[in-house]
Amino acid sequence: MPSPIGSYTPLSGEKLSQIKKQATELEGVFLNTLVKEMFSGIKTDGPFGGGFAEETWRGLQSEQMATAMAESGGIGLADQIVRDLMLMQQAAEMPPTTLPAGAYGK
Repeated sequence: MPSPIGSYTPLSGEKLSQIKKQATELEGVFLNTLVKEMFSGIKTDGPFGGGFAEETWRGLQSEQMATAMAESGGIGLADQIVRDLMLMQQAAEMPPTTLPAGAYGK
């Protein structure tokens, strides 16, 4: 039986680049949530702290920090997303006869 691993059509460079970009953006959104939670525990009391402007600034700051973290490698989430999408593409292009039959083997 031929190996199904080599039988899929590789993505074009442009399509792979687009997937990597979108995966990095998704990782940035995830990191933004983490950074916002990190900042939410910081006390802002004092004569120059608090208020709507600070909340707005903190949101922008956490977004920029998360984007920078994701673009510089992040936590590896984007790489995992790209890898999983590639495996899903490979599985979708495999002919049904090469897929495992499952626990009961039909």
